[in-house]
Amino acid sequence: MAVLSNVSPVYVALRFVLLYSLLSLETSATNGISTASVSGLLPPYDALYYLGVRAYFEKDWEKAAELIEKSIETRETILRRRRECHDNCGAAGHDRLEKLDTEKGSVWDLWAIDWVQRRAECIRFCLGRTISPAGQLSVSTDIQYEFDTRNPYNYLQVTYYKLGKIQKAVPAAQTFFVANPSHLEMRNNIEKYKRMPGVTDEAFHDRERDGNQQWYLYDAALLAESSGEWARAAEVWRKCVNETLKQTEECRAQCEVEGQGIPDEEISKTTRVFEKAAALALHLLSCKQSCVAIVSTRPGRISPVEDFLPTVLEHLHIAQFKAGDLRGAVQTLRSLLLFYPSDSDSLSNLQLYFETLGGDTEAQEAQPNQEISTYVNRSLLEKSLLYFGVENLEFNFTDPDLWTPEEVVPESLRDVWRVEREKLNEKIKEAEKDVELDDSGFYAGGTVPLVGVTITMDDDMLNGTNRVVLDGILSQPECDKVLQLAATAASLGDGYRGRRSPHTPHEKFEGLTVLKALNLAQDGFVNQTDARLLHEIGERVRTLLHSYFRSPSALYFSFTHLVCRSAITGKQEGRLDLSHPVHVDNCLLEPETRQCWRELPAFTHRDLSALLYLNEDFEGGDLFFTDRDAKTVSATVRPKCGRVVGFSSGPVNPHGVTAVTAGRRCALALWFTKEKLHRDMEREEAEAAWAKDGVSVTREKEEAGASTPARSGRSQSSRERGKVRGRVVGARDEL
Repeated sequence: MAVLSNVSPVYVALRFVLLYSLLSLETSATNGISTASVSGLLPPYDALYYLGVRAYFEKDWEKAAELIEKSIETRETILRRRRECHDNCGAAGHDRLEKLDTEKGSVWDLWAIDWVQRRAECIRFCLGRTISPAGQLSVSTDIQYEFDTRNPYNYLQVTYYKLGKIQKAVPAAQTFFVANPSHLEMRNNIEKYKRMPGVTDEAFHDRERDGNQQWYLYDAALLAESSGEWARAAEVWRKCVNETLKQTEECRAQCEVEGQGIPDEEISKTTRVFEKAAALALHLLSCKQSCVAIVSTRPGRISPVEDFLPTVLEHLHIAQFKAGDLRGAVQTLRSLLLFYPSDSDSLSNLQLYFETLGGDTEAQEAQPNQEISTYVNRSLLEKSLLYFGVENLEFNFTDPDLWTPEEVVPESLRDVWRVEREKLNEKIKEAEKDVELDDSGFYAGGTVPLVGVTITMDDDMLNGTNRVVLDGILSQPECDKVLQLAATAASLGDGYRGRRSPHTPHEKFEGLTVLKALNLAQDGFVNQTDARLLHEIGERVRTLLHSYFRSPSALYFSFTHLVCRSAITGKQEGRLDLSHPVHVDNCLLEPETRQCWRELPAFTHRDLSALLYLNEDFEGGDLFFTDRDAKTVSATVRPKCGRVVGFSSGPVNPHGVTAVTAGRRCALALWFTKEKLHRDMEREEAEAAWAKDGVSVTREKEEAGASTPARSGRSQSSRERGKVRGRVVGARDEL
């Protein structure tokens, strides 16, 4: 039937979506929900996972492997079945939709509800044939995070290793590592697997590759471009576009069939049916919109690649042009212009293509890809409905796209929208700058209060912010004493025990803390004076850096560690890796997006870092600073006795260490924090022991009131805390 002309089209569309959203309520409801699975039906995969993890910690390896594998298989089957039911029931009740244009009177909404109910019944019946009622329920956010980060494969690789099933352990390790590239223990495990007999390169495959195929195609297309293989690049970019659209549709289908719950606080806002239905509909649309960000996020990364699909289209039309496919280039460029209709570069390229085509009017008239056109039009309508909800129904919506046109946003929201969009654009521009501002509160250029210490390199010479190299901290005899301490005690130290480095299989690591040095002195392994020297030189460094960086508050030791890296003889030929990969000390560096996320498992409380070198009689082992891309080297520092490198611990100072290819490199690593909560309690335990024995321990006085309010790195949101629950960490990951 005809809709009254004085009703807003957006309002009508939203009302229709409200009716459609009842589908989600219907399909998510089940009769007689039970935690037990019905015989022959798929059980809940989270229950299988819980049982598998329990078996893991009970060291029942066979049972753990069976249950965790079953949980992965069940999850995949449930997702696949949901998609099948979504597709099979797509036409259910469509004959009722015809009534909307023909029925007279005021019952058109009843026909719409009839359509929703029939499709809901179809999906419920379809799911119920293979999935138990409990298996149809949504899992918790913690379980969702476990599978999103591929933690089940972490358990599996250890389990299979314990069982001696190396051919199964290898792909499990690789699958986890793809999504967790900074996981050092897994990286070390993979290097060990590579050296095991019978393990081939083919064994290192990603078991989750099918769900992230767009990224493998993306990388392959970039490789083809770099080699000048434009025909090959165009072919792979086209596949990448298709795969991106496919994965987006898969995600959207899951939003619809799984069902959308409404947060409790929103339920309590109203008891009115239509407002609750509106909230459900808006949550459903928001979920579908969020698929853009999900598909655009590379495994192992935190944030999506902005404008991923438009970026791929831009690569595609350029590759097509260079490969001689001018008609294809015009069609792809017109598709790109659907996202950015007034982009000057795209319009100039289109004019260039027209001129190159000459009189080929057929090619010039090539229209945008139909799938892209449908994608854009549908997205614009969904955004209109969502922004209507933001304006009128107090709904919160985060737009995942940069290309959203302003006219989609209601007039009353545009000022705020413009400000937020400008902030986002500024953030992106700032991330692209080579020189960054440091918000650590430190300001390099203060005095050097110790006699004999000189500034060798400052910010300008190191091409960065809050960086310094100081010489003369230690004399040669002092370096020799600490080196002797390292030689006699480090292999008995704090956990490395002369093992291969956690960062590279080509080096051996030895470590020693101040407390361990004290314990070894008490046991007679080392001299008390040498152990106290290790403590004293840390105080020297703190005094220097507190003054030079003009710290606004007291500096507390966060961790002190004497570390020696030794090249393993016979393991250096053809070596291409680093002694320590590029990283940032207090956040998780994401080179692709140039972001650094200050969240666990990073040491978020660290504010200032220092490395005091003890020797230079080795090859390699230079410290280097980079840009946020982890590739562009901005400065290099060669170690020598008594030289300290100090720098703020945040994202302005990514750094790494080149490979130690011969000899033994020793340094005292120190990290400082402005938060008393995170001070090094082991160091204080050693100081208390010395004080009890009547030994004077020099400590810098902490000025009363100098410390700032605590910014605890542990004060994460509940969701962030959930991210690290139940993770296999530490020694359990290490083979």
